[in-house]
Amino acid sequence: MAKENKASEKSNEIKETKKAKDTKKPNKVAKWFKDLKIEFNKVTWASWKTVRNNTSIVLTIVVIISAFVGLLDWGLLSVMDLVYNR
Repeated sequence: MAKENKASEKSNEIKETKKAKDTKKPNKVAKWFKDLKIEFNKVTWASWKTVRNNTSIVLTIVVIISAFVGLLDWGLLSVMDLVYNR
């Protein structure tokens, strides 16, 4: 009888240990996304009007600089053509 009680107690201890190991640990990826959502709520986002205005400024400057570089390239090519074709 004493052996049965000890065996029963031991199996109960093993079951409790397994239960402790099997308990869900917090998923690091899920926690990261939850924290990310919280941080995104803290951000002060620009208004749509500001974003549109800044985007149009950037695109305008890109077009102007591209035209300048294209004209510079064409001009230098013309000069090189004159120099080497003489």
